[in-house]
Amino acid sequence: MTSSSYRWTVVALLWVVALLNYLDRQVIFAVFPLLQDQMKLTSAELGLLSTAFLWIYGVLSPLGGWLADRFSRRAVIFVSLGVWSAVTFLTGHARNYHELLLARALMGVSEACYLPAALALIADYHGEGTRAQATGLHQSGLYAGIAAGGIYGGWMGEHFGWRPAFFVLGAAGLAYAVVLFSLLKEAPRPAQTVAGAKGTPFLDAMQQLAAVKAFWMVTFANALASIAYWCVYTWLALFLFERFHISLGSAGFSSTFYIQVASFVGILAGGMLADHWTKRNPRGRLWTQAIGLAVAGPFLFLVGIAGSWAILIPGLICFGLGRGLFDCNLMPVVCQLVPKELRATAYGILNFTSCVAGGAMAAAGGVFKDSIGLGGAIQISAVMLLIAAGCLAFLRMKGNPELEHAR
Repeated sequence: MTSSSYRWTVVALLWVVALLNYLDRQVIFAVFPLLQDQMKLTSAELGLLSTAFLWIYGVLSPLGGWLADRFSRRAVIFVSLGVWSAVTFLTGHARNYHELLLARALMGVSEACYLPAALALIADYHGEGTRAQATGLHQSGLYAGIAAGGIYGGWMGEHFGWRPAFFVLGAAGLAYAVVLFSLLKEAPRPAQTVAGAKGTPFLDAMQQLAAVKAFWMVTFANALASIAYWCVYTWLALFLFERFHISLGSAGFSSTFYIQVASFVGILAGGMLADHWTKRNPRGRLWTQAIGLAVAGPFLFLVGIAGSWAILIPGLICFGLGRGLFDCNLMPVVCQLVPKELRATAYGILNFTSCVAGGAMAAAGGVFKDSIGLGGAIQISAVMLLIAAGCLAFLRMKGNPELEHAR
């Protein structure tokens, strides 16, 4: 197998891992009504299930990224997949809320290493000419996992209860870990890059990244976008279940399918657009992200006020399209801003800040539900997307030299 073809094989192999990554974390939201009924949980307690995962996942993501820069990315990916799949299986055995909360926290620990390592490995295999397309294809696995989590979780919940949903997913992940171990190869990295990564202590890596001002503006914009994403991930199924009085399965489907299919189209279009645009303008990827968020924000606002399917479905679709334009360029923009030996660490920081912000919104959604309603929480999230778009546009208008001289 040639290296040219194998670089796309890597994307395909990791696409399945990305699918499992988000499917395992998303399925719980589709069975919220069952958990609330069986365990007598409040809305705030439901929100905390998302927050516990996100905050632990986020806090450990920079460390997970640093490990992927310092050691074998392949090994980090394999261990992460194996551990979180085991935790998913054990989640089905939770006897009470505290055990469920502990399982979500452990999942946050185990998943923290995957995305930084996977995206850095893809960046090692793909240059500027295909990096956004390759990253976008990988991200489509995350979207597929979100959609599958809602559909699968709703269907399993209706027909078999919530516990078997976790048993099946955990077993599937452990089986795929065996396949991945035999097929995934470490990308060759220049000796100086490897030596530089291994010789960089964690705090020194943080200091180097702290000096890249443009990276922190992108990090801030990503955190704002994550507020919107995690509000939608956590609460949209319940919002539709209550507002439109539909079944659990229909709510799980509608809360994920339209967004994720549109996001898939958005990442394909955004990847090709950004790879082409960047050949002429190094800010092309950044502008593609800003456009995506500027589109997503108003349409998410429509979702929050929707009283009919005629408004809701176009809102979900356009929100998904805009999100895809943003997401497929996040790691490629990082590659333009930071040294090669710090790529995974940098993405870990992105995960950290986005998860802290997103986790706060997931928890706040439970509070908002009892005051301004979930529709109000979704509207607030839409405003965050527009602020994030403005941050990226402002960075572009400043003519940041780090972007001007990006390789």
